[in-house]
Amino acid sequence: MSFLIGLLAAIAFALLSPALQLMARARGWTVGAVTLLAIAAIITHALGVVLGILVVPQFQYWDAASIFGFCVMGYVFAFGAVYKSVSLDILLGLFDRQEQTAPLSEIVDRQVPDLFRGRIQNLVEGGLVEPLDSRFDATAAGRTMADRVGRLRQAFGIGDTSLYDFSD
Repeated sequence: MSFLIGLLAAIAFALLSPALQLMARARGWTVGAVTLLAIAAIITHALGVVLGILVVPQFQYWDAASIFGFCVMGYVFAFGAVYKSVSLDILLGLFDRQEQTAPLSEIVDRQVPDLFRGRIQNLVEGGLVEPLDSRFDATAAGRTMADRVGRLRQAFGIGDTSLYDFSD
Protein backbone atom coordinates (compact mmCIF):
# COMPACT_ATOMS: atom_id res chain seq x y z
CA MET A 1 0.00 0.00 0.00
CA SER A 2 2.93 2.34 0.65
CA PHE A 3 4.04 1.89 -2.97
CA LEU A 4 0.58 3.00 -4.09
CA ILE A 5 0.87 6.14 -1.96
CA GLY A 6 4.20 6.93 -3.65
CA LEU A 7 2.62 6.42 -7.06
CA LEU A 8 -0.34 8.66 -6.17
CA ALA A 9 2.06 11.37 -5.01
CA ALA A 10 3.98 11.06 -8.28
CA ILE A 11 0.75 11.40 -10.26
CA ALA A 12 -0.07 14.51 -8.21
CA PHE A 13 3.41 15.85 -9.09
CA ALA A 14 2.81 15.16 -12.80
CA LEU A 15 -0.44 17.14 -12.59
CA LEU A 16 0.83 19.99 -10.39
CA SER A 17 4.06 20.64 -12.31
CA PRO A 18 2.54 21.72 -15.62
CA ALA A 19 -0.18 23.63 -13.76
CA LEU A 20 2.51 25.64 -11.95
CA GLN A 21 4.38 26.23 -15.23
CA LEU A 22 1.18 27.54 -16.87
CA MET A 23 0.35 29.74 -13.88
CA ALA A 24 3.88 31.17 -13.85
CA ARG A 25 3.66 32.14 -17.51
CA ALA A 26 0.12 33.52 -17.22
CA ARG A 27 0.95 35.63 -14.18
CA GLY A 28 4.44 36.67 -15.26
CA TRP A 29 6.21 35.06 -12.31
CA THR A 30 9.98 35.30 -12.43
CA VAL A 31 10.41 31.90 -10.79
CA GLY A 32 12.42 29.53 -13.00
CA ALA A 33 10.92 26.37 -14.44
CA VAL A 34 13.30 24.13 -12.50
CA THR A 35 12.44 25.90 -9.26
CA LEU A 36 8.76 25.28 -9.96
CA LEU A 37 9.52 21.58 -10.44
CA ALA A 38 11.27 21.53 -7.07
CA ILE A 39 8.32 23.28 -5.41
CA ALA A 40 5.89 20.79 -6.96
CA ALA A 41 8.08 17.88 -5.80
CA ILE A 42 8.26 19.16 -2.22
CA ILE A 43 4.52 19.83 -2.01
CA THR A 44 3.44 16.51 -3.51
CA HIS A 45 5.99 14.51 -1.54
CA ALA A 46 4.79 16.09 1.70
CA LEU A 47 1.16 15.46 0.77
CA GLY A 48 2.01 11.85 -0.06
CA VAL A 49 3.69 11.33 3.29
CA VAL A 50 0.76 12.87 5.16
CA LEU A 51 -1.70 10.74 3.17
CA GLY A 52 0.36 7.63 3.87
CA ILE A 53 0.49 8.32 7.60
CA LEU A 54 -3.26 8.96 7.75
CA VAL A 55 -4.43 6.09 5.52
CA VAL A 56 -1.92 3.24 5.77
CA PRO A 57 -1.66 1.57 9.22
CA GLN A 58 1.92 0.39 8.64
CA PHE A 59 3.11 3.15 6.31
CA GLN A 60 6.57 2.38 4.92
CA TYR A 61 8.11 5.74 4.06
CA TRP A 62 11.02 4.42 1.98
CA ASP A 63 8.75 2.25 -0.15
CA ALA A 64 6.61 5.27 -1.00
CA ALA A 65 9.62 7.54 -1.42
CA SER A 66 11.35 5.14 -3.82
CA ILE A 67 8.39 5.01 -6.20
CA PHE A 68 7.83 8.76 -5.90
CA GLY A 69 11.51 9.54 -6.48
CA PHE A 70 11.77 7.21 -9.47
CA CYS A 71 8.69 8.67 -11.17
CA VAL A 72 9.62 12.28 -10.42
CA MET A 73 13.16 11.79 -11.75
CA GLY A 74 11.74 10.26 -14.93
CA TYR A 75 9.52 13.32 -15.32
CA VAL A 76 12.43 15.69 -14.66
CA PHE A 77 14.67 13.94 -17.19
CA ALA A 78 11.92 14.09 -19.83
CA PHE A 79 11.27 17.76 -18.98
CA GLY A 80 14.97 18.55 -19.23
CA ALA A 81 15.25 16.86 -22.61
CA VAL A 82 12.65 19.15 -24.17
CA TYR A 83 13.12 22.33 -22.11
CA LYS A 84 14.93 24.95 -24.22
CA SER A 85 16.42 22.30 -26.51
CA VAL A 86 18.07 24.01 -29.48
CA SER A 87 17.71 20.87 -31.59
CA LEU A 88 14.01 20.54 -30.84
CA ASP A 89 13.44 24.24 -31.53
CA ILE A 90 15.00 23.77 -34.97
CA LEU A 91 12.85 20.68 -35.57
CA LEU A 92 9.69 22.51 -34.45
CA GLY A 93 10.62 25.43 -36.70
CA LEU A 94 10.74 23.04 -39.66
CA PHE A 95 7.47 21.42 -38.63
CA ASP A 96 5.74 24.82 -38.46
CA ARG A 97 6.56 25.52 -42.12
CA GLN A 98 4.01 24.53 -44.72
CA GLU A 99 6.61 22.61 -46.74
CA GLN A 100 8.31 21.32 -43.53
CA THR A 101 11.72 21.84 -45.08
CA ALA A 102 14.32 24.62 -45.13
CA PRO A 103 17.85 24.99 -46.44
CA LEU A 104 20.55 24.79 -43.78
CA SER A 105 21.69 28.34 -44.56
CA GLU A 106 18.21 29.67 -43.74
CA ILE A 107 18.10 27.78 -40.43
CA VAL A 108 21.56 29.03 -39.51
CA ASP A 109 20.89 32.61 -40.59
CA ARG A 110 17.35 33.00 -39.22
CA GLN A 111 16.62 30.58 -36.42
CA VAL A 112 19.92 29.81 -34.70
CA PRO A 113 20.83 33.43 -33.85
CA ASP A 114 17.47 33.92 -32.14
CA LEU A 115 17.98 30.75 -30.12
CA PHE A 116 21.40 31.87 -28.96
CA ARG A 117 20.17 35.40 -28.20
CA GLY A 118 17.56 33.80 -25.95
CA ARG A 119 20.27 31.80 -24.20
CA ILE A 120 22.39 34.94 -23.70
CA GLN A 121 19.33 36.75 -22.33
CA ASN A 122 18.86 33.93 -19.81
CA LEU A 123 22.48 34.35 -18.70
CA VAL A 124 22.05 38.13 -18.37
CA GLU A 125 18.76 37.79 -16.44
CA GLY A 126 20.37 35.16 -14.22
CA GLY A 127 23.20 37.57 -13.37
CA LEU A 128 25.85 35.27 -14.82
CA VAL A 129 27.03 37.62 -17.59
CA GLU A 130 26.68 41.32 -18.24
CA PRO A 131 26.72 43.14 -21.58
CA LEU A 132 29.71 45.39 -22.11
CA ASP A 133 29.68 47.24 -25.44
CA SER A 134 29.36 44.49 -28.06
CA ARG A 135 30.70 41.77 -25.73
CA PHE A 136 29.57 39.89 -22.67
CA ASP A 137 31.65 39.57 -19.54
CA ALA A 138 31.18 36.90 -16.92
CA THR A 139 30.13 38.27 -13.54
CA ALA A 140 31.53 36.93 -10.28
CA ALA A 141 28.46 34.70 -10.03
CA GLY A 142 29.04 33.52 -13.61
CA ARG A 143 32.68 32.66 -12.90
CA THR A 144 31.63 30.76 -9.77
CA MET A 145 28.97 28.88 -11.74
CA ALA A 146 31.42 28.07 -14.56
CA ASP A 147 33.92 26.77 -12.04
CA ARG A 148 31.29 24.55 -10.40
CA VAL A 149 30.02 23.25 -13.74
CA GLY A 150 33.60 22.57 -14.84
CA ARG A 151 34.26 20.56 -11.68
CA LEU A 152 30.99 18.65 -12.10
CA ARG A 153 31.79 17.86 -15.75
CA GLN A 154 35.19 16.61 -14.67
CA ALA A 155 33.70 14.52 -11.84
CA PHE A 156 31.22 12.95 -14.27
CA GLY A 157 33.93 12.43 -16.88
CA ILE A 158 32.09 14.57 -19.42
CA GLY A 159 34.96 16.68 -20.71
CA ASP A 160 34.54 18.60 -23.96
CA THR A 161 31.30 17.52 -25.62
CA SER A 162 32.37 19.15 -28.90
CA LEU A 163 28.79 20.14 -29.64
CA TYR A 164 29.88 23.38 -31.25
CA ASP A 165 33.22 23.52 -33.04
CA PHE A 166 33.84 27.12 -34.05
CA SER A 167 37.57 26.68 -34.65
CA ASP A 168 37.29 26.76 -38.49
